[in-house]
Amino acid sequence: MTSDTIKQVHAREVLDSRGHPTVEVEVYCQGGAAGRAIVPSGASTGFHEACELRDGNPGRYAGKGVRTAVHHVLTVLGPAVAGMAASAQREIDRTLCDLDGFANKSRLGANAILGVSLACAHAAAAARNQPLWQYLAELTLLSPLGRGAGGEGAAPSHAAPRRQPTLPLPMVNLISGGKHAGQNLQFQDFLLLPIAARSFSEALHTAVHVYRALGAVLGEHGFEGVLVGDEGGFVPRLESNEQAIDMILKAFARAGLAPGRDAAIALDVASTHFYRQGRYEIHRAFSADDFAVLLESWTTRYPIQSIEDGMAEDDWAGWKKLTHKLGKRIQLIGDDLFVTNPERLKRGIAEGVANSILIKPNQIGTLTETLDVLALARAAGYRPIISARSGETEDATIADLAVATAAGQIKIGSVARSERLAKYNQLLRIEEQMGANSPFAQWQPVQ
Repeated sequence: MTSDTIKQVHAREVLDSRGHPTVEVEVYCQGGAAGRAIVPSGASTGFHEACELRDGNPGRYAGKGVRTAVHHVLTVLGPAVAGMAASAQREIDRTLCDLDGFANKSRLGANAILGVSLACAHAAAAARNQPLWQYLAELTLLSPLGRGAGGEGAAPSHAAPRRQPTLPLPMVNLISGGKHAGQNLQFQDFLLLPIAARSFSEALHTAVHVYRALGAVLGEHGFEGVLVGDEGGFVPRLESNEQAIDMILKAFARAGLAPGRDAAIALDVASTHFYRQGRYEIHRAFSADDFAVLLESWTTRYPIQSIEDGMAEDDWAGWKKLTHKLGKRIQLIGDDLFVTNPERLKRGIAEGVANSILIKPNQIGTLTETLDVLALARAAGYRPIISARSGETEDATIADLAVATAAGQIKIGSVARSERLAKYNQLLRIEEQMGANSPFAQWQPVQ
C-alpha cells in the first residue's frame, strides 16, 4: 500500500453553468491526498458520443437529474477502484470501462465514469505534490500515448513522440448562435484566433480587447452588445451569418488589428443541426457540393483560418468534398464527426476527411481514452484542439490537459462567465509556474 492508494471515492450531484445537474467525484488517498473533478455537459451533442446518464424523472430537474449516475459511483465504480493506486490511470480506466461493458458506457454512464477517471488523476497529482499539468505530462510518458485496448502489454501502434508541455493558443468565442444562443443564427460560434500572439497572456489580452471592441461595435449598429450565450459569446439578433463576420471585422479594426495578420476568424458551423434529408438548410437549401462552395468562397472573402463541423456528422461524402476544397488551406475540425472516438477518427484518417479534431473527454469517457485519441490524431497529422462544453463548471482540468499534451490549441468559450474564466485563469497560473519564456503554441497556418 502506498500514499496514493485510493481509500474512498465519493460523489454528489452538483449544477453546471446552465443550472443542470452534473456529477462531481472526490477521490481520497491513504496518505491524505485528495482529488476532485466535475463532469461537463454539451448542448450541441453528436449522435455518436458516449452516453450521459440522466435520471429521466420529469418531476425533478425536468428529467435531467444524475442521482443514478452518482449512485453508480458510490456503489459500483468507487468500490472497484478502492485499493488501487490513483496513479495507475490506465488500469483504473480499463476497470471502469469493463464494469460498464458497453462501448458507449450506457449502463453506468460516461458522466459517472469520467468523474472517477479525472478525480483519480487529480488525487495522484496531489499525492505527488505536483501541479496537475506536470503530473499529466509525466503520465503520458509512463503510459505511452496511443496504445490500443490491449493495455500496457500491447505494442504501441501509433505512439507519439515526446513533447514539451506547452501553453495553447486560445480559440475565443465572440458571437454565438445555434443551440448555444436560442438559434438566433444558424452557425453556432464565430470565434477569434489571436494569430499574432507570442505568449498565452498576450493572446488572452488580445481576446479581451477584441471582445470589448465587439460589444461597442454591436451597440453602435443597434444590436445587443451585452447579453451573452451559453459560452459567453454575444447573442445579437443579426440578419445573417455573414453579418456576424462583418461585425467581427469591424471589431478588429476598432481594436487596431489587421485581419489575417494579427487576428483571424474561426467558425463552428455545427451543420448537423440544419442538415435535413441530404440538404443544408440556412437561408436556402444547399446540396453538399453547393455548401462546400459557399464555405470555400467565405475563406476567400474573409480571414477565416478554421472551420469546425462544416459538414454533418454522418455526411462522409460531403466531408470529402469540403476537405478536397479546403483541407490544404485551412484547419477543418471534426467535432460531431469524430466525437473523440478512435473508430470514427480512424475512418476519417482512412478516407482523408478533415485535418483536425476537437478533443472532449466527456465524449469518450475516460482520461486514457482521451489521450489515446489525441495521440492517434497527432500520429496521422491531424491537429488536436482541446475543448470545453457549453454546459461547463469551475473545473479547469482541460486547461492542464492542453498544456500537458502540448495540444497546441484550446477552445474554452468567451472571456465572460466564470466557468470559462476558470480555465483561462488556470492557464495564466500555469504560465507563471512555467516561468519566463514559457513555451507557447504560436499559430501555424495549414500547409
